Amino acid sequence: MGQKVNPIGLRLGINRNWESRWFPKKATMPENVAEDNKIRKFVKKELYYAGIAQTLIERTTKKVRVTIVAARPGIVIGKKGADVEKLKNSLKALVGKDIAVNIKEERKPFLSGQLAAENIAQQLERRVAFRRAMKRVMQNAIKGGAKGIKVSVSGRLGGAEIKIKKKKKKKKKKKKKKL
Repeated sequence: MGQKVNPIGLRLGINRNWESRWFPKKATMPENVAEDNKIRKFVKKELYYAGIAQTLIERTTKKVRVTIVAARPGIVIGKKGADVEKLKNSLKALVGKDIAVNIKEERKPFLSGQLAAENIAQQLERRVAFRRAMKRVMQNAIKGGAKGIKVSVSGRLGGAEIKIKKKKKKKKKKKKKKL
């Protein structure tokens, strides 16, 4: 039996940080974890088309700070920050605590695996050919500076009656050195 290690757990503390940053008391831990899950699901559902790459949550004793990393922060902010206030009020009603919302821009959205997968899903929903959707996402990632990308799509692709599973890999080509 092969042992599989979670890739996020493997990278924590080396080149990745925690998505929830708080230190709980033993009594409040389960409700804090449940609140974090509620906040993440709510933000993902409400702001799906803004391209949410990450939702970082930091807690102090009385305040919760939510940092949303989005590919299109303008959709999250809205006109003159009106949508941020709505989001803050709805999160406050959901959790029942004081909430501060920060929005950060994802500088290179094509390098985020989450956003690449959502991009393919949106294209498939719009009935774009699945091979073309996969190829386009892979090309954007390589152009953006990724060292490699692996994409797997499965299901009844292209309206076929039998399920299809397609996998593709692409690596960045190494430049040859001249002597």
